[in-house]
Amino acid sequence: MHKASFPGYEVGVNENKYRKSVGDEHSRPDGVDDTTVEALGELSKALETIHRVRGHLYSAHQLVGGADLTLDRVTKLLREAGHGEMADRVEHELLGRNLLPGRWTFQIMEEFDDGYYAAFQEIERDAREKLAGGRRHIYEAEMKERRRTHGMPGHEATPEE
Repeated sequence: MHKASFPGYEVGVNENKYRKSVGDEHSRPDGVDDTTVEALGELSKALETIHRVRGHLYSAHQLVGGADLTLDRVTKLLREAGHGEMADRVEHELLGRNLLPGRWTFQIMEEFDDGYYAAFQEIERDAREKLAGGRRHIYEAEMKERRRTHGMPGHEATPEE
């Protein structure tokens, strides 16, 4: 018997039981301990958060671009309404303005993708390769195996089961 270290595991479960996985591609390689699996699981979770950040940045990129294009109509309408001075201000101070010094959103996205995002992905992949034979989602696969009800429809280990 071994006292499991993952949240949600019962104290004193059989070591082989909590290390079972839903398939070979997600199984724990021999010699990989609980703390390493947990660390890789947390690193994967952090990377998933960064994927979401990237999506939010792309949303901001599209929203800012759309707002900038809307300013063309704003300036046209202001001019039609006789507010040329305000139309000039919108056109000269807002239309085409950098979001950050020297950068439109596409430049921010390129810097993020080529810098932080690329480094995060590479380090996560390197950690999996060096510490777990490149296997992904070991922590989650073991959790799935532990939490599912064997033999119950909708609780299959894999699509083939």
